[in-house]
Amino acid sequence: MTTLRPFTCDDLFKFNNVNFDPLTETYGLSFYTQYLAKWPEYFQLAESPSEHIMGYIMGKVEGHMDNWHGHVTALTVSPDYRRLGLAALLMSFLEDISEKKRAYFVDLFVRKSNKVAINMYTNLGYIIYRTILEYYSGDQDEDAYDMRKALSRDVNKKSVIPYTQPVRLEDIDMN
Repeated sequence: MTTLRPFTCDDLFKFNNVNFDPLTETYGLSFYTQYLAKWPEYFQLAESPSEHIMGYIMGKVEGHMDNWHGHVTALTVSPDYRRLGLAALLMSFLEDISEKKRAYFVDLFVRKSNKVAINMYTNLGYIIYRTILEYYSGDQDEDAYDMRKALSRDVNKKSVIPYTQPVRLEDIDMN
């Protein structure tokens, strides 16, 4: 049985095994603590009965007016616990919080090369809204997909009308 519970500061010293996945973005401690302080309800942990960290989701709510939305900053599940529906459970949790906050949509960024994640998000109802050129930096810069799912407040689904041309990060409003 899996337990979803709020992520705590103590978990910062226990979750490295989940972050070892090369497709998981890892941040500095101050980044995680900022999210814990500002958006604690968006930072949830999946825990096994033996108290092993199975995965987590970290997000926030941001934007203005009809761009008010939930954002998935990080979602990862330990390789030992994949294919059990945990990612879908964590995403559903974040979507529910965003509905309660009266958001219009939920968005996330994913590497174009991460076909497994793209397929999972598509199966959860997300669409590729736009391509952001060279969003991920590293040995080789990589483009990202900005994927979105409209929530109930976006009755006309305006938030998920896709762009036809790629954009550069400096050309978009991230809020």
